[in-house]
Amino acid sequence: MSYLLPFLGVIFGGLLVIFTKKNRISSKWPIKLLLSFSGAFLLSLTLFNLLPDVYHHLEGKATGVFIMLGITLQIVLETLSKGAEHGHIHHHSDSNDFPWLLFISLCIHSFLEGFPLHQHNSMMFGVLMHKIPIAILITAFLVKSKFKMSQILLFLLVFAIMTPLGTFVSFYFEGLEAYISYINAIVIGIFLHISTIILFESDQGHKFNFSKLFAILLGIIIAYFI
Repeated sequence: MSYLLPFLGVIFGGLLVIFTKKNRISSKWPIKLLLSFSGAFLLSLTLFNLLPDVYHHLEGKATGVFIMLGITLQIVLETLSKGAEHGHIHHHSDSNDFPWLLFISLCIHSFLEGFPLHQHNSMMFGVLMHKIPIAILITAFLVKSKFKMSQILLFLLVFAIMTPLGTFVSFYFEGLEAYISYINAIVIGIFLHISTIILFESDQGHKFNFSKLFAILLGIIIAYFI
């Protein structure tokens, strides 16, 4: 399931846009609620499950150092993706070039987030819920940008494979075993950054909508009982 669910999350989100032909789905209110829920859910699972384990295995300031490294890495990746990891995807009608920087950034991000999944099954659900709205937004962007369907499907397929690939590498490459806690600390930094960006960015007019608050609270409560 650690391999299958994150993969299916991307495929489901992508095909939802393709088959419904709703390339403007990113402008619909439900996707914002889904993003809020997924951000709260992922952040809560990280704090409840992954963070205590990493602090247990690392000594001194090492945990904080590598978490900050993860935050910094995610900031660098977002200079390439323009914030796609937390739902900021903008269409540029004057360019039909394949978005290689977006593709590379998302692949690195997805590969790393696969590392904690085989040791922390609960994180699998957080990654799944994170993947679905991001896949919807990315596919809507690609469709609106009028890329060939073959390009869109290849983009989604590779993107979907990267998280299971990270899980596979972390499980089967024995040389990485001594460094898993350090890598997981980096992933915590990545999760903290993207989830807090999703949660704390303001809506139009800087209003904190009740529906968004409800989605956030629901994500926290469900994460607590997983």
